[in-house]
Amino acid sequence: MSVLRVGNASGFYGDRFDALREMLTDGELDVLTGDYLAELTMLILGRDRLKDPAAGYARTFLRQLEECLGLARERGVRIVANAGGLNPAGLADAVRRLADRLGVPVRVAHVEGDDLGARYPGSLTAHAYLGGFGIAACLREGADVVVTGRVTDAALVTGPAAAHFGWDATQYDRLAGAVVAGHVLECGTQATGGNYAFFAGAAGHAHAGSRGGGGDGGRDLRRPGFPLAEIHEDGSCVITKHPGTGGFVDVGTVTAQLLYETAGARYAGPDVTARLDTVRLAQDGPDRVRVDGVRGEAPPPTLKVGRTRLGGFRNEVVFVLTGLDIEAKAALVQEQMADAFAKSRPEQIRWELVRTDRPDADTQETASALLRLVVRDPDQALVGRALSGAAIELALASYPGFHVLAPPGKGSPYGVFEAAYVPQEEVGHVAVLDDGRRVPVPPPPSSAARVLEPVAEADLPEPLPPGPVRRAPLGLVAGARSGDKGPDANVGVWVRTDEAWRWLAHELTAERLRELLPESRDLTVTRHSLPRLRALNFVVEGLLGAGVASQHRFDPQAKALGEWLRSRRLDIPEALL
Repeated sequence: MSVLRVGNASGFYGDRFDALREMLTDGELDVLTGDYLAELTMLILGRDRLKDPAAGYARTFLRQLEECLGLARERGVRIVANAGGLNPAGLADAVRRLADRLGVPVRVAHVEGDDLGARYPGSLTAHAYLGGFGIAACLREGADVVVTGRVTDAALVTGPAAAHFGWDATQYDRLAGAVVAGHVLECGTQATGGNYAFFAGAAGHAHAGSRGGGGDGGRDLRRPGFPLAEIHEDGSCVITKHPGTGGFVDVGTVTAQLLYETAGARYAGPDVTARLDTVRLAQDGPDRVRVDGVRGEAPPPTLKVGRTRLGGFRNEVVFVLTGLDIEAKAALVQEQMADAFAKSRPEQIRWELVRTDRPDADTQETASALLRLVVRDPDQALVGRALSGAAIELALASYPGFHVLAPPGKGSPYGVFEAAYVPQEEVGHVAVLDDGRRVPVPPPPSSAARVLEPVAEADLPEPLPPGPVRRAPLGLVAGARSGDKGPDANVGVWVRTDEAWRWLAHELTAERLRELLPESRDLTVTRHSLPRLRALNFVVEGLLGAGVASQHRFDPQAKALGEWLRSRRLDIPEALL
């Protein structure tokens, strides 16, 4: 059967608005997907729905379709997006009204069954991560546009692939290949040079670390093109982008995205468990990376449920400390605020001194450090009036040069993300067609054990022979990409040569990571090895508190955790530098 060309036009709610049009006009496609949902997005949509029960979906998607629905119809491109959020039926109706107004004849279907709010009282949102077979049912029945609620990100690709090639629910290797393709596409331009560790060596010329073909020579990273996958009937694919668009695709960019927000070798989803330790990557020409060899196993018998709830209220104030005696100034403010909080102390108080100052600085800004105070409490008054009054009253009574970046406000609600699991057969996964027919989607015919056993650790390569070393940043040798999964952070680290892998596999243990990232010293750190990718994946449990919505850290989604790791210095063999 023919190759299925699946593109992506959104990696999050708020991504580049023009991407939908660009992907439709810059090259050939069969299906165009859009990923609009994340843990934080579900909380935002939940708060929208509190104000308006008819809300709860990504309104940006509708505005994009207003410009592009006729174009997609003209080019025969089907659109699949999870922009339905908490209200896929409402979005489907809105798309039909839009199509009628534009005079574009399209069939619109949606997928539902993910909303488990009734099962989890007290939650703002509670949604199961569905697989791709509801999407497949909609497409098989002729839908031109399919909108969903909470499905896995990869389901946006596995659904169209299963529909196109006629895969059934037991063809695990093929489904796993589509999951890998979907995981690479889901974050948009992160597969085409965006957020890429080696961007400085890639812009404007061939990337020194790529295996094989160079690219079109431009590699303009100012506006990377969105990615697409050419999927084959056996589940293999080629990751690429439209000709002439910005950015680049090579083994490094695909490796980085494969490691993003994953953990061990078994990558479990509702349709299949993909074995990431079987993935093979090879440069297949300029801006083309072939992905094959992916093996799949039965999915677990349960579906993950993402729950959000309001955790309380938070507020913050940033004190600016300038010039000399930075630490003494910080200590004085903390003592003064402790006295102020003696009568009405918030439940959580967190201080962080950020040393942005430089000695003998030639601007006042570069002579200043930032002292950040964050407070949380179930009572909004304790983080609002209590904080603002205590902080502002210090204006003439504290350290020399006292000022703050902005006065604290009234305090704002923050969210908490929690995961639960339910048996697949207890979730009513349904495809709702354009004519109103409801097609039940059965659970997988077989499943793996409830708890997936970790894959046995692969044999380590022979270590490099002893030789001279130099103290240098890890990032001169290794790339990294990091992200969040609820309260946990993941850091994927990879290298580009076999020699570097022989060193990294022995040097970067879980204990070594704790030394390099002191915030993780008292946390559980698990290391997973992926030799075919020359990569290690670390999971740091509990680093993000109650998840991104709680804004526990300066970097609440651990987006830059990998770059911090790459900046840390250690003894590196000179032969690798």
